[in-house]
Amino acid sequence: MIENIKPVSRLTNGLFQACLLLLVLFHGACNNQKKETKTPALYDLNNPEKFNMPASLLEISGICFYKGNMDTIYGIQDEEGKLFRLAWGNKKQSNSKFGKKGDYEDVALVRDKVFVLKSNGTLFSFAKEDAVYEEVDSVMEWKGIVPVGEYEGLYGDEGTGKLYVLCKNCDGDIEADKVSGFILDAGETISVSSVFSINVAEIKPFGGKVKSGFRPSGLAKNPVTGEWFILSGANKLLVITDANWKVKEAYPLDGNIFLQAEGIAFDASGNIYISNEGDDLANGNILKFVRGGK
Repeated sequence: MIENIKPVSRLTNGLFQACLLLLVLFHGACNNQKKETKTPALYDLNNPEKFNMPASLLEISGICFYKGNMDTIYGIQDEEGKLFRLAWGNKKQSNSKFGKKGDYEDVALVRDKVFVLKSNGTLFSFAKEDAVYEEVDSVMEWKGIVPVGEYEGLYGDEGTGKLYVLCKNCDGDIEADKVSGFILDAGETISVSSVFSINVAEIKPFGGKVKSGFRPSGLAKNPVTGEWFILSGANKLLVITDANWKVKEAYPLDGNIFLQAEGIAFDASGNIYISNEGDDLANGNILKFVRGGK
């Protein structure tokens, strides 16, 4: 009797293992589908072109272009007071020293001037033509222009000559469920001309994880639509607003693609570039998302 049961037991065991394997494969397929996160209509955030940074830009932060010309990428990194210049896909970089070591967060080029934002809100400015030298001779430092706080986002509007500075962590913002921003006139002197704010409550319906506040790391204006694209590495989120800062859309950022999103810029064609700081296991990088690339 025992010998007659053994074949049945083996068959049952084999069927069980086959079913288990099918369940594992099905579960894996479902997980793979979930990894395709929702993205904006004209940009596929799941499929970037990647440009790995050289070791000197492991901690890349802000990036920008001059008049939207993508021939040269201008960037800074968190620790050194240097402006870096690169061509897309070419790891050979040039740099110009403009300041001491510090926590530099973003960069903008407006009307032949370079502006760099420090995390405490201090701004540095110098002539673009001086950025070809190993060290910049004439640098202006602007303190106390914006209120005390933590800042990471800077954008320069070539048309108006104005600068836009966005809080990451400013007094009263979390309690008021908002993010404060400042518009600066940048001529011979720099001063605040007006203020604006982003209503964090408008982000929540899109599923953004903003219960503890929204902490932007960069912003840029889409030259094609006039919309604002606001990036947050802390919240793993890309928020799109209209020209008046009313939230229109918000999209989660896949942590497997966006290691630590720090900076954002558009070229003249409306393609998006997002910089990511690296770590012990991965290089810093810049990701390019072609407009209409879906």
